[in-house]
Amino acid sequence: MEQLIQYDKSLLLFLNGLGNANFDSFWLSITKPIYWTPLFLLFLFWVYKKYQLKGMLAILLVLGLGVAFSDQFANLFKYGFKRLRPCHDPELIHKMRLVTCGGQFGFYSAHASTSFFVATFLSVLLRKTQPLLPYLAFFWAVIFAYSRIYLGVHFPGDVFVGLLFGILWGSLFAYFAKKILMKLK
Repeated sequence: MEQLIQYDKSLLLFLNGLGNANFDSFWLSITKPIYWTPLFLLFLFWVYKKYQLKGMLAILLVLGLGVAFSDQFANLFKYGFKRLRPCHDPELIHKMRLVTCGGQFGFYSAHASTSFFVATFLSVLLRKTQPLLPYLAFFWAVIFAYSRIYLGVHFPGDVFVGLLFGILWGSLFAYFAKKILMKLK
C-alpha cells in the first residue's frame, strides 16, 4: 500500500508540475457552475425533449438526490480515511505548485464523483436519442476531475476512486430513474 501511495504522490507532482501560472485562472474557474450553465441547459433541454415535463421533473428529483448522495458518500470516506490533501501534506507542500487548497482531507474526490455521476446518469438516460451527449458529458467530467489534480487539491488516486464511485452511483440512480419513468407512462 505504501508503494501505491508513493506512486500516487509522484504522479501528482508530475501532473501538477505541468501547470503554468498563465493557465491557473482557467483551471480555477472550471468547477464554477456559471461556466457550465450553457451545457447543463442543453442537457436539460434534451431531457425535456425526450421525457416531457413530468418525466423531466422526476429525473431532476432523482438527479438531485443522487448528486447529494454522491457528495455525502465521499465525505464519509474523507472523514473515515483522513488522508490529507496534497496541499496539506507536509512532504509535498514545498515540492508542488500550490494554486489553491481545500478542506483538510481528500480521499476521495467528491468533485470527480459528482461529475462522473452526472455524466453517467445522463448518458444512460439519453444516449439513444442524443448520441453526442455521452461525449460531451464525459469530456466535461474529465476536465472537471483533472482540475482537482492541476490545482493540487487531490491526488490522482483520489480522483480515480471518485470517478469509479461516480460511475457506480450514476448507473444505479439511472436504473432507479428508469423504473420511475416506466411508472409514469
